[in-house]
Amino acid sequence: MFPIAFHPIFKHPLPQGHRFPMEKYDLLPQQLLHEATGSPEDFFEPEICDLEHVLKVHTVDYVNDLLNLTLDQRVARKIGFPLSKELIERELRIANGTIIGCEKAFEKKVAFNIAGGTHHAFSNRGEAFCLLNDQAIAAQYLLTNKLAKKILIIDLDVHQGNGTAEIFSKNDSVFTFSAHGKTNYPFKKELSDLDIAFEDGTNDTMYLEVIEKTIPELIEKVKPNFIFYLSGVDILATDKLGKLSCTLNGCKRRDEIVFSNCEKYQIPVQVSMGGGYSPEVKTIIDAHANTYRVANTIF
Repeated sequence: MFPIAFHPIFKHPLPQGHRFPMEKYDLLPQQLLHEATGSPEDFFEPEICDLEHVLKVHTVDYVNDLLNLTLDQRVARKIGFPLSKELIERELRIANGTIIGCEKAFEKKVAFNIAGGTHHAFSNRGEAFCLLNDQAIAAQYLLTNKLAKKILIIDLDVHQGNGTAEIFSKNDSVFTFSAHGKTNYPFKKELSDLDIAFEDGTNDTMYLEVIEKTIPELIEKVKPNFIFYLSGVDILATDKLGKLSCTLNGCKRRDEIVFSNCEKYQIPVQVSMGGGYSPEVKTIIDAHANTYRVANTIF
């Protein structure tokens, strides 16, 4: 088994009819426990993240505006969640869950965060349901504390990791890789160290051929001693906010490719869940749970 960051605050109350499937953060742990993919002792509740770590990645003005709930209305609107003290606490706990997961991954090979994958959070702003960039904060934490020298971020959410790309655009110690839908949000893409943009309707065969070729090549080239994996399940054909045509089995095979390469090259990996917006919440939970199931078979 492996460490899993979870806190009840991850399921944050939203207005009736909000399109973000917040209930998945409650249902996914229940599913993992029900099927014994995870056990109660695998889960840990992260405390609020030390602001020192957050401020290594995000600007003082932005963080202060979040803490004081004084964000400009136009900036706040782009985030897509009503701002509250509870929401900010949630984000700080998510970020710390990813940091602690990194530390645990050195021993356990892999660690998960039930939430996270907030890759649309830039150094000075948030957007698209992302306020603080959990994997960027954790990556910088590893570098600052000399726990890693070279980091590879593998972002396979259907949306480009634009915030992550901006944050590390001038940092050679972090290699950012994003494979995403070409015509999906964000419509103005940032420059990752490697971007692969898939055409609308890309199916399992086309998608997996690229992923299977790219991951080992990147590991050989970058030679990371830590990997972050953003395992968004919005590549599914059923997803409301994605335009690709992958199946549940294809999404599962994608996870197998990533994890088997981490195991082959003996590189610890931290996994944050990222997006998933299929109409049936059962589909979202099954796709996310597959990522944990695969990890159990490989590590």
